[in-house]
Amino acid sequence: MKLNDRERGLILLIVPALLMALILRFTMFSDSSSSSAEATGADSVQLAQQRAARLRQLKALVPAREEVMKQAAADLAVREKGLIPGDTAAQAQAALAEAARRVGKADQIDVRSGDFPAPKAFGDYGMVFASVTFDCRVEQLVNFLADLGRQPELMVPSEEHLNASGPAKQKMMTVRLTLAGVVPKKLIPEKKGLAAF
Repeated sequence: MKLNDRERGLILLIVPALLMALILRFTMFSDSSSSSAEATGADSVQLAQQRAARLRQLKALVPAREEVMKQAAADLAVREKGLIPGDTAAQAQAALAEAARRVGKADQIDVRSGDFPAPKAFGDYGMVFASVTFDCRVEQLVNFLADLGRQPELMVPSEEHLNASGPAKQKMMTVRLTLAGVVPKKLIPEKKGLAAF
């Protein structure tokens, strides 16, 4: 194989260019790659130190957070003492009506039980209802509602219907009151079918 002048000139140019490229590759880039490796190593050390400092801060916060959680659990336990007692929704409704009778008796009102509307979900809890009726004077009703709010059970009037009864001078009225009480959510029956969506 014979090379002409042109091919020989190209080889003479290419060979030194390749040698220069190899020399530059191993001298310049090896230094920069080792320095970049050192920089990456330094960066990873800094990141590890920052991570360690952050973990120490979080660890220092754990006792305070545990104390807050304990206090919140204690507060919740105190509040949940006001849940209407009962193993079923019907028992809770009966307990709600009994609480209304107890308050009415203290205010000299004859409270009679009526119907029990369907219980409902109420966030993480449930709500049961009991309707009661009684005849009383205006001041007795005001005292009854005030005493109802002082009871340990979590209950409030959700519906009131007032009708005047008897002579106007006596200021008597017939009251139909629906009370709502808070119960554990497990007492509320789950809806099945399309209504659950």
